[in-house]
Parts: sequence; C-alpha cells; structure tokens
Amino acid sequence: MSSTTLTFSDDQATAFDMIAELLRGVGVDIEDTLLTPARDDGAGVMAVIGKAGSGKTLLLAELYRALEAAGVEVVSGDYEGRRRRDRRTLAILAPTNKAASVLRMRGVPATTIHRILYTPVYDPEYERIAEWLAGTGDRPEIEGLTDEALDRAAAFYERNKSIPGALAAAGLRGSDFITGWKRREQPLDIGFIDEASMLDDRQFEDLKDIFPTLILFGDPAQLAPVNQSGAMVFDALPSPRKLELHRIHRQEADNPILDLAHALADPDLGFEDFERLIEDTARRDDRVVWGQRVEVDLMARSPVLVWRNATRVRLINAFRTVHAAPEDALLPGEPLICDGIELPLKHRKKRLDLEARGLIKGAQVVYLGPGSRAGFARLHVIGAEDPQVSAASIIKIEKPDEEEPFIPQAARMGATFLHGAAVTIHKAQGSQWDTVQVFAPDIWAAARMGRVEAGQPLWKRLAYVAITRAQDRLIWVVRNRLSKPSHPLRVDDLRARPAAALTLEMQEEG
Repeated sequence: MSSTTLTFSDDQATAFDMIAELLRGVGVDIEDTLLTPARDDGAGVMAVIGKAGSGKTLLLAELYRALEAAGVEVVSGDYEGRRRRDRRTLAILAPTNKAASVLRMRGVPATTIHRILYTPVYDPEYERIAEWLAGTGDRPEIEGLTDEALDRAAAFYERNKSIPGALAAAGLRGSDFITGWKRREQPLDIGFIDEASMLDDRQFEDLKDIFPTLILFGDPAQLAPVNQSGAMVFDALPSPRKLELHRIHRQEADNPILDLAHALADPDLGFEDFERLIEDTARRDDRVVWGQRVEVDLMARSPVLVWRNATRVRLINAFRTVHAAPEDALLPGEPLICDGIELPLKHRKKRLDLEARGLIKGAQVVYLGPGSRAGFARLHVIGAEDPQVSAASIIKIEKPDEEEPFIPQAARMGATFLHGAAVTIHKAQGSQWDTVQVFAPDIWAAARMGRVEAGQPLWKRLAYVAITRAQDRLIWVVRNRLSKPSHPLRVDDLRARPAAALTLEMQEEG
C-alpha cells in the first residue's frame, strides 16, 4: 500500500487494504506480487460504494494497476488465449459502451458486460496473429499480410492492448477474422464492475456465475434500474462486504458541479432553494450556466436530459425542425439511441454479431447515411472500440400526441433505434459528457408531484443523476425554448474507419 498512500484519502486507503486482503485470500497477493492457482469457490462479492467525486474510479484504476503489476492478465473480451491452470485473470466491465469508454479514457482497459458474456470465435488463420500479439505464439506468416502490416499490428497492440484494433491496423476488418460469437461456457476469475448501480438482478446473477470473485463499484444516490423497486444489487450485501467512501477526493474538491450534486443531500433543501443555489453558482463560475434556452448545437452529441417522455419527444421534434430535417429521411449526423434487437430466435448468431459490435440497448449512435442495401444504415457507435458499422436497422421517431412513431427507414428485422437528441435521465446513467444540458422544468414537475424513491424525494435523485453526467460544464435550462443551429449537422468529427458490414441473411418462413 505504501506506493498509493500519498494518492488515497483515508477511506480509499482502507478500502484498498480490505480488497487486497480479500484478494490475498484467493491467491492474489498484490503487495508481494505473488500468484497461486485460482480456487473454484473464489471470494464472493464485495462492493465499493460512494457518491460522485468520492474516488471510486481512482480506486478501481489503482487496483487494476496493482493486479497487472502482480502478473494478473486482463481479459478484454476481444480475444482469449488458451486456458492455463496457473493463469490469474481480471476483467473490468461496465454496463454500457459509453461507461466503458469513460474508463478507457483514464487508462483502464474496460469493456462491456456483454462482451464478456459472449466471446468471439476467431478464424484459425488469424488467431495465430492474436496468439503472437498476446505473447503465446511465434510471429506468423499470413498470406496477404506483409511484414509491415504485422509491425503495424504489433505497434498498435503495444499501445492499446486491443486485438481487433491491432488487426484493423494491419488492414483487416472484423468480418475477416471473427467468424461468430458464443456465450461463455467457462468461468473467469476476478471481475471489477463499474456503474454497478445500473445492474439488474438478472445481470448480477450472470456475473456471479462467471466470476468467483466479484467487486462492484457503484453510487447509491443514483436511480435504481427499472423494475428493481428502488433497490440496487449491492444493497443486500452485509456490512463487512460493503465499503463506503464518504470523503470527496481532493482532486474533486473545487468542482461546482459536484458541490451542487452533494448539496442535494440536505433534507431541508427544497427545489426553489436548489435553483437559487444553481443561479448563485452560475454567477461566479462559468462551469455552471443558468440557461434560458436549450442549445441545439450540443444536442447532436450530448442529449438534453429530461424526466418526462413527452418532453423528450417534443425536444426531438424541435431539434429536427430547426435542422430542416425531411419527414421521410434522416440527415447524416442525427443522433440515435439503440432500443434493442428485433430478431427471432433462429437468428441468434446475428443478434450476437450486432450486440458484440456495441448495438446493445441504450447505446448512443450517430447516423452516417444509408447502407449499400435496402434497410441498412451506416452508423457510428459512440464509445465502442471499433465504432463504425453497417447494419439492418429499424429507426423510429416518435411524434407528439401520435401513438405510432414515424419510421424513416426500416429493415424487416434488425437493430431498432429511437432518436437521441434528448434522453431520459434514467437512460443517461452510466454516461458522461463534457457539457450536459438538464431540462429544469421537468425536475420542477417531479418536485411538484412529491414522489419519494428509496427514502429520498424523486426530484433530488433525478437532479443528482443528471448533474453528475457533466464532466466539465452544466447547463441548467429553465425555459422551454430552443436556439437556432450555428452550423449544419456534421459527421467529420467522428473517428473515420471503414464500416464493417454485419449482413443479415434473412429467409422467408417456410
């Protein structure tokens, strides 16, 4: 622990030591860098909980670095070599692509829960490259790949530890080297789960089946998953298995956005008092803005956060109107949210293909244009490691006061999408953006209703989640108005890579 004492606050240091002791009990000694073979029973579940700014992510990152230094291998979901009895592994997971990408930007090799539940099947020819990059095989000779291409792959892997990314750097597409996906059959070892407040009971049971040792990192002040009755999966853990971080980390101490979020813990604070606090903060710090209108330019990459579904639909249609979007088509650059996959059971493999590329429920996507086949769309999946894909798509745009959505594009079956210029605060959990716009009239409406969730006024939980989605700047929008766009929708700011086609070969039922 001595190497991290200067970094941690007291409660972080205590949590680090308790997790180190738990890991030592299952044969992973991060102080003496000593590893012994895994036990089948593992250590069970432990949770680190704390509000925004309490240092959960810092603690997770330091634990990852200590495990890596001890010789534990990180399983990314991209590729796994042959199993060895003496190998100890760690997987760092998040419920969504966006949440995983937040960790990756901090140097933590995270992936989604789905990418661990389902593993890729590699073409045997290209698996030799993966084995070489992972250090378990010799440098291969592959027909059609030059030494320079292999060198590019090795250089990429040295920096990023991503097998698909390295193979892409060599000039290959996912469809060249991944032949399919299968549900994981063998358990893993140690699992870290970030944003654990988003887990539902079914996901939690799946994870406990896979990881004998599971450590959750979550915020108890967020909104519980839908249909969970206000409870989070770590609530039922016994006290010794729940490590709570109370102190705000010193790096976050001068953050007006977090100050506002933590002010909501005051039981005597009413909605009007809170708005006065926001207005006062905005006068002295430009990281908080008292907004008189929704800034439409931000909506293409950072959705407006709302509570009521009717507000979401109105804002989406206002966004499309000010951009002069046609009634019968999408414009390149329009934001979308994946609403799931509509495929029958017989197309299970195609479902895995789509989900493995990041098209899971709640994924943020930018529309790039129509695909080469009818019903297909070219898409950029925000936060995915290989973000650009062409897939059969069913795109729905809801209209105010209309029961049926407008559908500008539809395959017979495939990935389904809703418009993403505005999203509910519930769906925004796990995501962060540089600048976040919160539609305050919706929070006020929740306050007027007087609803309580898990012992706290609902409006406070909504405000807390919405505010803590902002990394750098918070805009508290107090009026139902929309600005005019300063530029047309764009896609040139997205990372350019060739879109790998995910072909859905559909046949009529006999």
